[in-house]
Amino acid sequence: MIYAARWAFLLLLSLDGTQAPQELAISVNVNLVMLQATVRDRKGVPAGELRKADFAVFEDGAPQAVRVFQHLDQPVTAGLVVDHSGSMRPRLADVVEAARTFVRFSSPEDEMFVVNFNETVSLGLGRAGVFTNRQDEVAEAIARPGANGQTALYDAVVEGLQQLRAGSREKKILLVISDGADNRSVHTQAEALQMAVQSNAAIYTIGLFADEDPDRNPEVLRRLARATGGEAFFPKSAKETVAICEQIASDIRRQYTLGYVSNSTRPEGGFRNIRVVAEVPGKGRLTVRTRAGYVAGAGQ
Repeated sequence: MIYAARWAFLLLLSLDGTQAPQELAISVNVNLVMLQATVRDRKGVPAGELRKADFAVFEDGAPQAVRVFQHLDQPVTAGLVVDHSGSMRPRLADVVEAARTFVRFSSPEDEMFVVNFNETVSLGLGRAGVFTNRQDEVAEAIARPGANGQTALYDAVVEGLQQLRAGSREKKILLVISDGADNRSVHTQAEALQMAVQSNAAIYTIGLFADEDPDRNPEVLRRLARATGGEAFFPKSAKETVAICEQIASDIRRQYTLGYVSNSTRPEGGFRNIRVVAEVPGKGRLTVRTRAGYVAGAGQ
């Protein structure tokens, strides 16, 4: 969430548009708060061709100067966190097809891993730090385990966030496919949410369950997404699930990157709320989705 010296050179370039001398760039040590923002118009269509001047960023209500602005198709480290508990057995084939779609519409430069879970958590590609961008490998990693047992959702989210740290891409996301239930985790919901907030990852969730399912918990899926700037989806059919995975992959590639140096005088350690507004003259205000905030001093 907060980057120091490695972003200093980029910051200097963004301030005046010229290349600063290398010795000056490496001597600067500033903390940048970096945001990934998805922007849509009133019809829900992604808004392209926006300028830095079209955005306003607020931290705890105070306006912040945008120092970094990009609209690039950046490669990501992406983790697919997939529920294999007994309640998911009828839907597993649909999940595999949705994962294929997600990979197909992602960038060839992305790196992906799989976390499978029921009452235990395992890495679908075999071991930590292993990534792929191949549809067949992702699909096989998800389809290989059966669906049975209870559910350790929070442990799986924590494992996914830890695996993201091994990725080489600055932009990181988790795609969590589950009914939201948890009855076997060592970690609590609060711990998983706190770790998610402290990470720089966006979490997208897809809730798959029947309306009469007593174990479903859509609210925790909404919380994970809302806190991190992702989005929660609740499809009613396999076809809709596949379409959602295509949309998520497309949204990730169309996001805006915003960076600012916080002007807050509050001590580190507390949560700081973030709000981003985008407005184009003549077109009105747009809908912006980004993370809800960050814990000062908790960045990587």
